[in-house]
Amino acid sequence: MSILANNQLILTGTLRKLVLLLILCLPGMFTFAQHSFIDPGAVWPDSAGQHIQAHGGGIIRIGGVYYWYGEQRGTGLDTNYRYVSGYRSTDLMNWTFMGNVLQLSDPESLGPRWILERPKVFFNRRTRSYVLYFHLDDRHYKYARVGVATSSKPEGPFRYLKSFRPLGLESRDIGQFIDDDGTPYLIFESRPSKGFYIAGLSRDYTDVTRQVCFIQSPLEGGAIVHYGHLYYAVGSALTGWRPNPNKYATSRSLSGPWSAFRDIAPPETNTYGSQSTMLFKVPGSKATTVLYMGDRWKPAAQWDSRYLWMPVQIKGDSLWLPEPRPFAIDVVTGEARLQE
Repeated sequence: MSILANNQLILTGTLRKLVLLLILCLPGMFTFAQHSFIDPGAVWPDSAGQHIQAHGGGIIRIGGVYYWYGEQRGTGLDTNYRYVSGYRSTDLMNWTFMGNVLQLSDPESLGPRWILERPKVFFNRRTRSYVLYFHLDDRHYKYARVGVATSSKPEGPFRYLKSFRPLGLESRDIGQFIDDDGTPYLIFESRPSKGFYIAGLSRDYTDVTRQVCFIQSPLEGGAIVHYGHLYYAVGSALTGWRPNPNKYATSRSLSGPWSAFRDIAPPETNTYGSQSTMLFKVPGSKATTVLYMGDRWKPAAQWDSRYLWMPVQIKGDSLWLPEPRPFAIDVVTGEARLQE
């Protein structure tokens, strides 16, 4: 063999090793990529490069850290358990996976395909505890209760405490609302009542103590925000996984009376293919932005379900969800900026 041929073999082998090394390193290279904007409806990688699994979830802020909890719908999970995932962020755009904060086997002998949906976490500053609420049900949606779990740390593990029917009523989709004074409320849809309730929590946050309001409209995915002098309530029609035109109403008080419901987006868009899960307010030094948080469900590929976050436009008693576009959010100034 000639020296030239031998060198070519050595070079070829070296190139193969370099290519292999590059392939192995690529995931790591993307791991540390920082997001400078949110792209509604796109795959949303966390800091490890994995699509965020926090469906039907909610966000709380503790100090300068945001915690996002939701349904873990990733692949390869043990089907004997249901999981709640947790993420943390300091800017709402870049999220780090804290792990599955709750891993729960059937807690009430509900049988195969039992349901854990729409987890929401409250932080009780008095007891320094984190309280997780979720919709707990059997596969026929007849159990219709809320489950409660607690933890001393935001990353868990959360320990299952109990389940109950709030105010003695059936409860399916749940939402959370924390008012500007820090008072926590549970929102829950009750099918027999054909509407949804706003209920106050006990001092330890592990129970519901009083009915604040009943909004008689057959809606689920209840979300509430206080902005200016009004409360805004958003809900989704009862069409299951299929998106529909979400609606909103306004009131000067949580206890009502509430206005008639109106569309939050052009009805033909079916809320741009999403379902409401939360309205999250980002107050800052220059502005206050309200984010619509919605889920784009994919029933046949739940692990690939997406998130539609978008700043809403609020003027007077009008709330409007514009056509989704990539945007950046500044949590210090409270300003949102659409990408060109």
